[in-house]
Amino acid sequence: MRPVAVNPDALPAPSGFSHGTLSGNTLHLAGQTALDAEMRIVPGGIVEQFRQALSNVLVTLREVGGEPEDLVSVTIYLTDIPDYQAHGRQIGKVWRELIGPTYPAMAGIGCTALWQPEAMVEIVGVAVIPQSRLLHPGPVT
Repeated sequence: MRPVAVNPDALPAPSGFSHGTLSGNTLHLAGQTALDAEMRIVPGGIVEQFRQALSNVLVTLREVGGEPEDLVSVTIYLTDIPDYQAHGRQIGKVWRELIGPTYPAMAGIGCTALWQPEAMVEIVGVAVIPQSRLLHPGPVT
């Protein structure tokens, strides 16, 4: 079975990438920043950007029948690690609100910049979705 692109209508149309790639029942989730529906980074700081970026990841996951507990790996790229650490309790609260008590293998990686200059966080993930819930996306885009 060939990998299939997953590009939910609820996210901005990708250009030169896919929001996810489904291979069998494994979904590779592309890096998501805090872009909103108008293609703008949400204002308000690291906590709000984390919420939007994680929500964007979950939109792609749910497009193929995945749930947060299906995440097996998450990587968070950060332009300001001390700011992220300073807001750790608030970010943890957002995680538990959106994901619940699931904690997959994770890494936080500091970087000097992300694709959008105002982006402070980008989240990448991998999920393994049980066959019983797996939905195959529409035509390859």
